[in-house]
Amino acid sequence: MEIQIRHNPSFSVARCLLGASEPLKVEAGAMVAWAPDVTIESKAEGGVMKSLKRAALGGESFFMTTAHAGPSGGWADVAPVLPGDIGTMTIDPSRAFFIQKGSWLASEAGVNIETQWGGMKNLFGGEGGFLVRAEGQGQVLFSCYGALDRMTLQPGQTVVVDTGHMVAFDETVSMELTKAASGLIKSVKSGEGLVFRFTGPGELLMQTRSPNVFIDWLTTSLPFSRS
Repeated sequence: MEIQIRHNPSFSVARCLLGASEPLKVEAGAMVAWAPDVTIESKAEGGVMKSLKRAALGGESFFMTTAHAGPSGGWADVAPVLPGDIGTMTIDPSRAFFIQKGSWLASEAGVNIETQWGGMKNLFGGEGGFLVRAEGQGQVLFSCYGALDRMTLQPGQTVVVDTGHMVAFDETVSMELTKAASGLIKSVKSGEGLVFRFTGPGELLMQTRSPNVFIDWLTTSLPFSRS
C-alpha cells in the first residue's frame, strides 16, 4: 500500500493506493471517497466481544470498515472527524505501537488492532485508562487534533508532555503520570495539574492542540453555557 497525504496539517486527507484485491481496514465513518471498483464491507471485526471492547474501552467504533480493491487495484480516501494532521507508522513483529483512543484511522490487513489497559496513570491522565495497541505487520494511519509533532527519544532521554497532547508512542517508551512542576496549581493546558513523563528509547508523537481544552473553551464560551 502507498499512502499520499494532502491538505495537511490542518485538514488532512490520506489517499491509500491499494494493490490488486488488497484490503484496507478503516475506522467506521472515516471513508471519504474511493475508486468505483473498490467494495466496502462493514462488520464487527474480530467478533462481537472484541468489537465491544474496542468501542466501549478504546474509543473506536463497534463496526470496522474494510475496503477491498478490485483485480486491478484501487484507492480509498480516509479522513478523521477533527481537523488536524494524519500520521503513518510501519509496524513489524519487533515493533508495537500504542495509540490514544479515537486516533486510529486505518491500517493494512496484517496489522492487528487491540484495546489494552494502559494503567491507572492513563485513567487519571484523562485518556480513559485504555489505549489502542497496533501490532503485526504493515502500515498504520492515525489522526491528531492540530499538527503532528514527532520526537525520537534516546535511551534514558525523558520529555514531559501535557496529558491532552499525547497521540502515540512506541511500546519501548515508558510512560509515567506525575504532577506538573512544583509551584504550579494547574498544568498549562490540561487544567488537571498532571503531565506524562515519557522515557526512551523509541518514538513519541504529540498533537499541537488538545480536544479537551477546546471542548472546555466551547462550554464556557457558547451562549447557553452562561444562562
